[in-house]
Amino acid sequence: MVIDYFQRKLDDKRRLTIPAELRSEFESGVVVTRGFKSYLHLYPKKVWDEQIEPLLAGNMLDEKVADLNVQFRMGKEESLIDQKQGRITIEQHLLDYADIKQEVTAIRVGKYWRVQSS
Repeated sequence: MVIDYFQRKLDDKRRLTIPAELRSEFESGVVVTRGFKSYLHLYPKKVWDEQIEPLLAGNMLDEKVADLNVQFRMGKEESLIDQKQGRITIEQHLLDYADIKQEVTAIRVGKYWRVQSS
């Protein structure tokens, strides 16, 4: 079964529980960045390393590449998923950016997830 959407509440320590069916996607780790608007991007570390990093390493004199680097690297957090309960901690500054208080909706967008306030 493919899961393309889930909703959760953050706990009091800003932790998001990843559904058990999805945890293997994040076994390489997790990268959380700002999105293009008021939401976050949640990447499996492997996807970040293999697909996003090469795009961000484009021509350093290209203003669009520079803008993308600022967008995705400002506030970027990398972590491992908690193996016991399948949780990740989302830093407060990222939650503030996305205006997430407690209720979270995550939607699959290709190989990454958009995380936003419910």
